[in-house]
Order: sequence, then structure tokens, then C-alpha cells
Amino acid sequence: MTTSLADHLRSLPDESLAALLQLRPDLVVPVPADVSALAIRAQSRVSVARALDGLDQFTLQILDAARLTRNPDDATTAIDTVLAMATAGPHPPAPTAVRAAVGRLRALFLLYGPEHALQVLPAVDEVSPYPAGLGRPAAELDPRAAALCADPAKLRRTVLAAPPSARAILDRLAAGPPVGSVPPGALQAPPLGAADPVLTDPTNGGAPTGSPVRWLVDNRLLVPATTGSSTASGTVELPREVGLLLRRDSGPLGPLRTSPPPVAAAPREPKAVDSAGAGQSMEVVRHTEGLLEQLADEPAPVLRSGGIGVRDLRRLARTAGLDEPTTALLLEVAYAAGLLGELEMPGATTGRYGADQQVLPTGGYEVWRAASLAQRWEQLARAWLTMTRQVGLVGRRDDRDRPITALSAEAERASVPATRRAVLGVLADLEPATAPTPEEVQELLDWRSPRRSRGRDAAHREVLAEAAQLGVTGLGALTSYGRLLLGDLTSTDERGDDPLGVHADVESGDPSSTARALDALLPAPVDHFLVQADLTVVVPGPPEPALAVELEAMTELESAGGASVHRVTTASVRRALDSGYTADDLHDVFRRRSRTPVPQGLTYLIDDVARKHGGLRVGLAGAYLRSDDETLISEVLADRRLESLALRRLAPTVLCTQYQVGRLLGALRDAGYAPVQEDGTGSTVLARPRIRRAPPRVSVTTRTIDPLAAPKLPMPRLLGVVEHIRRGDAAARAARRAPAVVRGGAPGLGGGPVPAHTHSEALAVLQQAVRDKALVWVGYVDAHGATASRLLKPVSIGAGYLRAEDERTEMLHTFALHRITAAVVAD
Repeated sequence: MTTSLADHLRSLPDESLAALLQLRPDLVVPVPADVSALAIRAQSRVSVARALDGLDQFTLQILDAARLTRNPDDATTAIDTVLAMATAGPHPPAPTAVRAAVGRLRALFLLYGPEHALQVLPAVDEVSPYPAGLGRPAAELDPRAAALCADPAKLRRTVLAAPPSARAILDRLAAGPPVGSVPPGALQAPPLGAADPVLTDPTNGGAPTGSPVRWLVDNRLLVPATTGSSTASGTVELPREVGLLLRRDSGPLGPLRTSPPPVAAAPREPKAVDSAGAGQSMEVVRHTEGLLEQLADEPAPVLRSGGIGVRDLRRLARTAGLDEPTTALLLEVAYAAGLLGELEMPGATTGRYGADQQVLPTGGYEVWRAASLAQRWEQLARAWLTMTRQVGLVGRRDDRDRPITALSAEAERASVPATRRAVLGVLADLEPATAPTPEEVQELLDWRSPRRSRGRDAAHREVLAEAAQLGVTGLGALTSYGRLLLGDLTSTDERGDDPLGVHADVESGDPSSTARALDALLPAPVDHFLVQADLTVVVPGPPEPALAVELEAMTELESAGGASVHRVTTASVRRALDSGYTADDLHDVFRRRSRTPVPQGLTYLIDDVARKHGGLRVGLAGAYLRSDDETLISEVLADRRLESLALRRLAPTVLCTQYQVGRLLGALRDAGYAPVQEDGTGSTVLARPRIRRAPPRVSVTTRTIDPLAAPKLPMPRLLGVVEHIRRGDAAARAARRAPAVVRGGAPGLGGGPVPAHTHSEALAVLQQAVRDKALVWVGYVDAHGATASRLLKPVSIGAGYLRAEDERTEMLHTFALHRITAAVVAD
């Protein structure tokens, strides 16, 4: 079989062989040495399973038809035979659809050979042992069952005589798979309708009643599965002939559907879908920034087993006003986007956490904050599509009954990116703004790739929920910018590498098509606000980065959203003054940014706080307190609220305490004073917050979308791979034609070792070949110690090296003379 397939591959033109490698990219990892190696790899079980995973339900059913119609003598089938079986049902597909499916199978080389003698790769039977969900022929299972199936009339009467409960079991197994497990003792219990009394069955825990499985086994409609000469306990199989009889109404292959199932939901208004998604994307960016700011202020320690603890996750969720699953999702996405990382904290270990690491924002967070809202969302969405993290596992229990925490290794699943792409691909293939139900999405996935989607209903629902939370979908439908994002990632994955950087638009700094589409849906960033008489500041839209920094320094956030509300307080003004602003700077910001007149109360508030600000000076003593105003110093000394500081007067204008500067500053501010800190020279120490950042991390968006998939190479590179395989095949054939003495074997002695030519004899042959310009078979030992032979045309000999032209590749090579073992003039 391998030789037959290898010969068939050798007969293909280079373009057809490259097309096979393009459809099955795993065949070139690594590049096969020759066509025989390619044929062996194409028939391997792993490679065939990968090829089957990408086929739709109809194509798999046509493959099953080819398997069921094979000739027992030579294991071949014909396309007309396959067409006859596929159209045998009550609702036959169009012959063109069947032929197109056969064409896809032949392109993948799951079927190969001429149309009248098609062969199926043997590994297909290993990967999928039950074609079309039918069992093995009765002759392979049991002689008595084969005798029953040999009489169609008797078989039909036996099936019609089956009790209702037994008939239900038959119908279930006929739908596939044909193998079922039965409860312990079911095969020992009496059949239905048995009149003889039976003893108590200890396995079933009491006196057994009639068993429908036992009735089916006794009447040869089910056969107990056997392992060697013993019967496997609790497993039965439905013979193929019985399954075909039960499928007489639907056809031997079951219901055939040449196209995906329809979606009942009517398309929504595209503008409403995009508006809902854009609003959610704004919330995602805002909440992500809020979580990262929380971690910057209070980093979360890393557990000894990895990840963030449950208490820290609850703290972050409570502060951000989110539920824990959404918080875990945003943290995982931010980590995948390179915005979060771990920082080593030597000496900061505790008994609870054990590890000396903390999770906090990386340096890339500052760059991310400076980007536009659409670009920030796109970075998060790309990270979500490409990250290998299944966030739905967070909060569940692992195999050792331990909780799976956010950012821990237990949530790693390499197949998740392909699952996300498959679910969103279903939405992208529908009419724009169509919102199918989760059940309809699952039906579409079951038709598009039944082998991949089997048993993954929960994962598919998680993808739909996460897409809605991140704003990729709106009102249940894929947004227009989400469609562009998915198309961009898919085209990048199909395009493969880009050595010339022709398609590197995002890396060059230009907004991508996704960012531009989302920008058109989002409200434009504003550079102004409205100050009201009650000292609230209303920002009528998303603030631009410079305005956001100013608002963070001067105001307190009260409510966020499309339009945010802030409030100016004594504490916020004092914080701005501590960070380096002066009263004139604050007046200028409010005058320049406000579209309404600045209230007089705000002016008074800034001037009053600024007048008091710096009236007291704090330094190290433990800490000292000084002021040019003796009255103010006396007031502080007499203030009972500050008795815990144990202040004492050093001079009329100087007090000191044993406590550190931080505690002194906090107590004075709590008491209503406005001190500032100064250094040893008397200069004011600005109270800008100390920013700690984790080491930079590379975003997962730089890697391929599916880490399990083999790299897809462009056609020019595939043609180069084909050329390499052809050369290897020619070299293998040439090596078989080489004389035995060159190969190191003796003719007539079974290829055993013989005394090779002496080195001087080999040199004499090569020197004569240089003079005669003759072809020579040369045997040599390469750098790895392996023996090889080549047909060469020697050009020159000198300095210990032979320069010769390879007859097959027409390339000039250099060989060390001491590695040459033999030389024979070619006939």
C-alpha cells in the first residue's frame, strides 16, 4: 500500500504535490527526505486524524460511503458505487455535490487512485473504526448472528418481534455509534417475558426483572464484544446488517445534508449591533484600566502554585464593581496582551503565598494608555483571540480537587484559539447582523467540523459569552469591526510569514482597519469639560489622554460611562498641589478646558487650599515640623488630635516627633492641615505616586492564532519543498544504482561488508577521471559518520580536497579526500 501511494505521488506534477502540502501542512514538519517518506507520513494515524478534523459532515459521510462500498478482494471502490450508495436514501443529494465531496477527499489524498479503483488510506479505519456509525459485519462478530443476517426475511421478522424497550435500544445504536455499554448483570438477567423464576442477582442488588439487552443478545440482534477468546463484560455491538435494516427509512448513511443547517433568527439592524458592541468595548477598556490601576496601587501576590488567589480576585472584583468571572477574563486578557506581569520581590515572601512575586502592570501599560480607545480595545481583543487560556475554568476544581485560579497554569489549553476562531467563523459566515441562538451555533459547528466540535458544547458557549463581554459581538451578532478583526487574523494565519514586511500595517504605527472601523462608531475624544456650580465636572465623552491625566490629578471620579462625572474636592486639589501643580496652573487648566464659566466657589477653593498648602514643612528628625508662622506652630502643638505624635518644640517655629515623616504627614492632613514635605536642603518634595512596573512581556498577538496547527507556507516555498523532496527521491534512486563497493556492500554476499578500495586506488581513479572528464561513483563518510554515495564529475584535486560537479543537481561541491572511501568509474 505504501509503495502504491508513493508511486502515485511520484506521478503527480509539482503543482499538485504542492497543493497537497498546502492542504495538509503537517506533512512538511519536518520536510520529508523523499517521496517514500512523504507517503509514509501521509498515511500515519496522526496526520490522517488532522485531515479528518477539518472535514464537514457531508464530506465525512461520503468518505464513509467509500469505505462501505470497498471490494473485499482488492479493497477498492469506484466513484459510481459511492454515488449509488449516497443517493439511496429518501432525500438523495445532488450527484454534483457527491462528486465535489469525492474531489475534496482526493485532494487530501484520503482517497487516491483512478475513479474506477479508488483506495482509502488504511489509517482512516484506525482513526474512525465504525463507518457511518455502523458496526462490523455479522460474519466478523458471531457465526450465529451471521446466519440470522443471511436470511433477510427472518432478520426482518426478528426485528419486528422486538419488545418496545428492546426496539428503543436498537434505534439508539443504529443511529451510531453501534457499540454500547450495559449495566453490570444485564447480560446475566433473564430476557423480557421469561417465565422461569430466577434467583436474586447480587450484582443488581435484588431480584432482576426482564432485561431488553438479554433479549436482543439471545435473538442475535446484538453481539457481546469479545477480546480474544473472552467476552468483554458490559459491552455489546450492533451488526452492520441490522443497522442497515433499521436505517431503511433514512438511507444507509443516515440523513445527508449538503449545506449547513439554516438559522431561523432574522437579521438585526446592523447599526444597533455595532452600537451595542461599541458601547461594550468602551466599558471593557475602562474596566481593564481600572483593574490595572488597582494592581499598581496594591499588587497581588502570586500563589505558590501560581496565579492570583481567590481573595485577591474578590477584592479586585468588589472594587471594580464587576463579578468574579468578568474580572478573571479581563485579567487574563490583560496578561496575554502584555499589560500585566510578575515582579520579583526578594524578601517579601509570606507563609501563605510562599512565592516572592507580585502581579502588577508592565511598562507596556503606559504605552497602551497613550493609544486611542479603539487601538486599546483592538490590542485586548487580539490577545483574547490568540491566547491559550480557557477562562471558564477559573473557579472550578482540577484533577487534584484544588481550585483553578486566575493566571495559573491549570487554565492553559492549547486548543482554545482554534475554538474561538471556529465559533466566530460561524457568525462571520452568516448574513451580517444575524444573531443565532447558542443551540443554532452548535448545530452549525456540528456540521462544519463534527469531529472537532463533539463534546465541546460548554466551551462554545463560553466563547459566545466572552465575545459579548468584550464587545466582539453585539446583541448576539458579530459586529462589523469584529468581522474585520477576525478576517485580519485569519488572513495573517493563512498568509504565513511576511519576510519583506509588506503587510505589517499595525507594526508601522498606522491604525488598522479594525481600529478605524471602531473609531467611526465611538464618540470622538473630547478635550474639554463642563464645570458646574456644585464643583462637579462633566466630561461629555471619552477624554483624550492628556485630559484624562489632568482629571486624574485634580478630581475625584464619581461615575463613569460614555459621559463621566468628576468632583473637585479639597483633597483632590491638595493632591494636585502635592504632585507639582501650582494654584496658577490649576486656574489655567480649568479656564482652558471648561466650556462653562468657572464657578467662583472653585476659584476660592483652589486659592484657599493653595494658601494653606506648604504653610507647614515636614522633614526627618524622626520627623520635624517647621513654619514661619509661630501662631500656626503653637496651634499645632496645642491640638489634642495630634497628642499621639508626641510633638515637642525645638524652636519658636520648629517642632519634632519620634515618628517617621509619613505618619506625621498623614496625621496633620487628617486634622485638616495642609503640610508639604521637604528634603534636607529645604526644597519641596513632590508627592507624585511611585510607579512600579513589572518587566516587559511579549503579547501573545505576535504568535500564530492556532499553536496546534502546522505553519502554513506560501506556494513559492511549497514548490521549493517539493523540489527538495524530488531531489531526495532522485538521490535515493541514484544510491540504489551505485556499485556495491561504493555503498560498502559486496554483490553476491547479501550486501555484507567487503574490503573497500584502498585510499590510493580511489585517488588514482579520481585523478584519471579528472583527465578524462568521466563520471565517477564516489563513496564517502559525511560529518555525522553516515555513508553516502554520489555520481560526480571530478573537476580538480588539490590541497586535500576534491572539487566535483554533482551529476543530478549540476552543482559544484567540495569533498575532503580523507573522507572518500571508494571511487568507481560509471558505466
